[in-house]
This record gives sequence, C-alpha cells and structure tokens, in this order.
Amino acid sequence: MRGPDIQQAAMFSYLTLERRIPADHPLRSIRRLTDRALARIDGELDKLYSPTGRESIPPERLLRALLLMVLYSVRSERQLMEQLNYNLLFRWFVGLEMDEEVWDVTVFTKNRERLIAGEVSQRLLAAVLSEAREKQLLSAEHFTVDGTLIPAWAASRSFQEKSDPPAPGQGSGKRGELLLRDQVESKTDPDARLYKKSSADKSVSSYLGHALMENRNGLGVAAQASCAGTAEERVAALAMLDAVLGRRGQRATEAEITLGADTQYPDPTFIAALRTRGVAPHVSE
Repeated sequence: MRGPDIQQAAMFSYLTLERRIPADHPLRSIRRLTDRALARIDGELDKLYSPTGRESIPPERLLRALLLMVLYSVRSERQLMEQLNYNLLFRWFVGLEMDEEVWDVTVFTKNRERLIAGEVSQRLLAAVLSEAREKQLLSAEHFTVDGTLIPAWAASRSFQEKSDPPAPGQGSGKRGELLLRDQVESKTDPDARLYKKSSADKSVSSYLGHALMENRNGLGVAAQASCAGTAEERVAALAMLDAVLGRRGQRATEAEITLGADTQYPDPTFIAALRTRGVAPHVSE
C-alpha cells in the first residue's frame, strides 16, 4: 500500500546527533585522531587567549571546521557556515549540538591572525606526527617533496608596475635577470606573485604550498607555505628536511636517506646541499 506524503514537521527529535552518524563513517576515526592531537596542544592554545574577558568560540571548534574545509573542498568560510547550519555530519564533527547556533563567519577573520601567530597549524601537525611516531608509522630514510600553487586573493588586475624596479642586471633571476616579480606588484597583497609552474600554464596570482612525505607509509611529515617562485621550492625542501632530520651532522639515523623530487628541483646548488646533508637525490631531469 502506498504511504501518504505527510508534510507535518515533528516538534521533537528522539535521536541524538551521535546516533545519526554511521558507526563506520570515516570521519569518526578522523575525529578521534583530531581530538587526541588537540588535547596534546591544549596548553599552547591556552597561551593565545587572555585569562579574563568574554569567552571566545573554542579554538578546537574552529580548527575542526577548517579541517572540514580541506576534507570536503568547501570553497569559502561563508559556505562552510551555511553547511554547518543544516549539515548534521558537519555539526557533529565540529562539536555543535543540533539546536546550537552557528557563529558568524567573521569569527574566522578575527581569529586567523591569532592562530597564525601561534603557529597552531604546525603544532597540530606535530601532535599528529607524535601519535604516528608512537605507533611506529614514521620512517626517517626515504622522502618525497613537492610544491603546489595556492591561489592568492589578490586579483590579476591589482598587479601594477613598480615605481622603483631594480636596475637591469640587478633582478632576482639568475645573473641578475629581471623577473616579473621585479617589475610588477599587487596593490592589495604585495606578497602575492604572478607565477606559473610550467611554460604552458597561465601566470596566476598565487603562493606556494610545500609538503614533505615519508615513503614507507605515505604520511606527510612537514609542510609550509612561501611566496611563489622556483627557487622557493628548493629552499623550502631543505628547510623541511632540516626540521625532520636535524641539521648537518645531527641526523637521527645512519641509514641511507633519499629524497625524490620532480623537474622543478634539478639545480646544482640544491643537489650539492642535499649531498652535504647526506641525502641521496632522486630528482627527475
């Protein structure tokens, strides 16, 4: 028998938010790992806030919400707040009850500088790596490094010619070559650069994100952002290697160490720096 299409809304819900999330949903294990990592940096988060005054939105909720943006490719914080308003899975992961009011999107704007100044993202990554290390999921022998473009908010039309560009032969390129970054600058975001990773691409306003992976279990062990540029990829790779393995002569292991990289990295200076650190380069040419 066909059931009636009844439109009357229920006044109460008899299921908790916890029961609405499937027991085998992958976000459950991610939530447990995230909560353990946040507990490790609880003391560092305390230092970012005054002991007096009005209570803030818990930073743990902000960080869980930002993690959802990455996992589900949410385009903006405003769209994330819209999702939090009706998406029960997102509410559960962040820590909001079904009837709890969603905060205003400007909360991210007001707290972003605080979180960046406290290096919270790096501390959270370090906390996750500590747990992976305790479970013997990290190796210190074979690594891969790469960089990716991070779109900047500066529009292409905001780039204008510099009033005081370097003289010919004094640019930031090889042998003083004048590059695009030496000639134009964004009026809204001076650190953003017009950059492309290959000759076939179009130059876009961007930054660079860098990641160092260990090859045994495929885990990211270091990450950082920088201004866009070919040399910046190699500088970031060395900095992340130093952070993971220690400075020259202070390595934690005597086993052979290798680093895999793509065609952005075959530079004589970079290769020499790797060999000085006792790292065998596996670089595409």
